[in-house]
Amino acid sequence: MSTRHVLLGLLAGGPSHGYDLKRRYDDRFPQARPLAYAQVYTTLQRLVRDGLADVEGTESDGGPERTLYRSTAEGASELIRWAGEITPPAPFVTNEIFAKVVVSILVDDAVEPAAVLREQRAAHMARMRELTAVKTGPGADLTTVLSADYALAHLDADLRWMNTTAARLSTLTAEVTAA
Repeated sequence: MSTRHVLLGLLAGGPSHGYDLKRRYDDRFPQARPLAYAQVYTTLQRLVRDGLADVEGTESDGGPERTLYRSTAEGASELIRWAGEITPPAPFVTNEIFAKVVVSILVDDAVEPAAVLREQRAAHMARMRELTAVKTGPGADLTTVLSADYALAHLDADLRWMNTTAARLSTLTAEVTAA
């Protein structure tokens, strides 16, 4: 996910402080990788540097000084361009679980490949239960439900792959050890 474009999208609703942007990010993308405050402010500084955002002013309200940011016309155009782009499927398939299965075959009984798949399956199932509880819990809004559904679909695909791989493990072992 492009942090700069997400922040531009959040600024599209009007000028905001970094603190408010972070809070809205957490609300809108509840299952996404957490965004640190430092990353918010660093990204805002880059947006200003690149002409995609401006500093509208500062306020203190009796507390620390807070900078108010707003999107520029160039920022709005960039946001529209980015949102309209098709996100290409990943050009390379990198699967750490598959790498661990192959490596476990290579290390001759030090790690059992079937155990790798079983333990990973258990971890995926636990995460799926957590996400299901989040999306069906009290007060789950549509953003939370859709975000959890996205993660669940990916976990489900991983589980299907693990089942297929487990069924083909003897063939994979033969191929890996023969090479």
